[in-house]
Amino acid sequence: MQRRVLAVTAAAVMFGSAAAPASFVALTVNPERVQVVGMPCLPSSVKVGLTNTGTADRYVDLEIGAQAPVTPDRRIISTWLPAWDPDHTVSTAIGITVPRNAKPGDYELNLSVDRTRRTVPVKVLPLPSKGEGDNLAVGEQARSSSTHGSFRTCGAVDGDANPENWSTSTGWNDATRGAFPDDYTVTLVAPTTIGRVELQTLDSAKYPAAQNGLRDWDVQVRSAGSWATVSQVRGNVLGRVKSTFPAVTADAVRIVALDSNDHAYSRIVELEVYSR
Repeated sequence: MQRRVLAVTAAAVMFGSAAAPASFVALTVNPERVQVVGMPCLPSSVKVGLTNTGTADRYVDLEIGAQAPVTPDRRIISTWLPAWDPDHTVSTAIGITVPRNAKPGDYELNLSVDRTRRTVPVKVLPLPSKGEGDNLAVGEQARSSSTHGSFRTCGAVDGDANPENWSTSTGWNDATRGAFPDDYTVTLVAPTTIGRVELQTLDSAKYPAAQNGLRDWDVQVRSAGSWATVSQVRGNVLGRVKSTFPAVTADAVRIVALDSNDHAYSRIVELEVYSR
């Protein structure tokens, strides 16, 4: 009986090690903890790095799971991992969203490749305040006539109005050089009283508004399905412009860009909408 047990054990070790070799894929995540809020233009993401530390080139599948209501923008990432020396890391971003009604709290994003497992804590934050005096546009759904290169359409309603942070991740730039008009629209969650719109165009030490900022535009609001112009700006050389008008109930705001000071692109760092 003892010899039979030893034989079975030896066979299990031999065949088990052949069928399931140790993983040679290193997995990194950045940041190691993620925060997200349930708004269409305030998504979050985590950057994943895959490194083949073995000696043979190979394909790998990174499997992605999440605890509801956390939703990753994909469930699997398939990639070729060369066995270069020094080791070469293949990096990609995983977008993370939650619905507007997601309950604030702590959740998980789960990553696995071969035998490597990583759990990324995800904190769902409460929705930002949208009361009187608050920016009604932040995080809401944005659309544009076009968006340049790797700029994000959501970049002009992400809550970052600092023009010194202008980059492809915060702010909007259209994609039709020298061709106007361009338009940028934010849709509110429900019809709301609107009486003031503030626009921050590009105006940094490197790119002053008088040279690169938006020059001429119309402010329009959508009420009962129809668009109406409530303010016009012409010959602007400032970075931040406030447009006030008689309060109106509307569910969307649109900037119709007619020209920029370099006559090239329409650039908006942040579009803000207020009740008064």
